[in-house]
Amino acid sequence: MRVFDGSWICDVREFAIRPVAGRPMSGPRVGVLALQGDVREHLAALERSGVAAEAVRRPAELARLDALVLPGGESTTIIRLARTFELLEPLRAAVTGGLPVYGSCAGMILLAREILDGEEGQETIGGLDIAVRRNAFGRQVDSFEGEIEMDGVGQVPGVFIRAPWVERAGPEVQVLATVGPGAPGAGRIVAVRQGPLLATSFHPELTADARVHGYFVRMVKETGR
Repeated sequence: MRVFDGSWICDVREFAIRPVAGRPMSGPRVGVLALQGDVREHLAALERSGVAAEAVRRPAELARLDALVLPGGESTTIIRLARTFELLEPLRAAVTGGLPVYGSCAGMILLAREILDGEEGQETIGGLDIAVRRNAFGRQVDSFEGEIEMDGVGQVPGVFIRAPWVERAGPEVQVLATVGPGAPGAGRIVAVRQGPLLATSFHPELTADARVHGYFVRMVKETGR
């Protein structure tokens, strides 16, 4: 088991589209919400999946995308900055309009319709008919890594850092993964899909395995974008 100290969280900075050496960039145009969190890691994972990846923090940048990733970080901070950058309502409209979106950890919280143990008045973007519990696996010192069996992907490394889990999933939500026996939170739901929306409690972007991002890219292509 490895413990993570949280140093992966980055501040807002300038990011640019970077081609992957030896691999042509093609397919859908995917953005990563670049207000706070592990933006660089998601950009790198998307690029390893062979798609054009760019940081997004303005409504005009959001409008030209085929898909969006909501990174891990601090959900309350991301929501507050989304309001500051006048992005919250455009994000909600994009989700309602069918934009494919993938959220990891904090991104799962942002996509949830209900937050358990959230801060008073905490808002979400919404879209997924799920109730999530914040920091469900414990505090920073309880962070861990374990193998997760995910439908449509296979066994992947799951990095859990103050991660949520899903306590309720609506009838249209497909459960893609639960925690295996013997691990913290055994049996809890940690990956879901509802139409063009995907969410994981864990951070595949913090590993060298880009298959979850590849799965999301396939989802985007299924929509015809």
